Amino acid sequence: MKKLFLILFAALTLGVSQQAAAQKFVLIDMEYILKNVPAYERANEQLNQISRKWQAEVEALTKEAETLYKTYQSETVFLSAEQKTQREEAIVAKEREAAELKKKYFGPEGELFKKRESLMAPINDEIYNAVKDICDAKGYSLVLDRASDAGIIFASPKIDISNDVLTKLGYGY
Repeated sequence: MKKLFLILFAALTLGVSQQAAAQKFVLIDMEYILKNVPAYERANEQLNQISRKWQAEVEALTKEAETLYKTYQSETVFLSAEQKTQREEAIVAKEREAAELKKKYFGPEGELFKKRESLMAPINDEIYNAVKDICDAKGYSLVLDRASDAGIIFASPKIDISNDVLTKLGYGY
């Protein structure tokens, strides 16, 4: 019985090690790929323009609040208690408006995030499909991104298929 168990265990171990040896692992460098995709650069420029425009809107509201505050400070001695309260409320409302606009544009689920998603999703999908096609054609089992913080200490350039991906996308090298 022990011999049968040892034979089964050895056969199973040998089968698993052969299967693991048959798997192919490759790398891509997403930063390198994205730098070589013109649509990515155009999308980034568009996002930068939108971001600058929205930032200017937020800064304009913030400046209005600062101006209201400076005016309030210089005129405070001439104002009645009721006028002081009204001005303070106006300042707080303007500051709140600026903060809400900033959150609307730049918050975690803000307009910039949504715009980035809508512009980058087609590019990421195209890259994913190219990687998938290459993997299907060449039998790769796993693709790691060299540019991510995946803890890759060393990787042979021989297994980097970034140029293959760019060729598949039509930006061949």
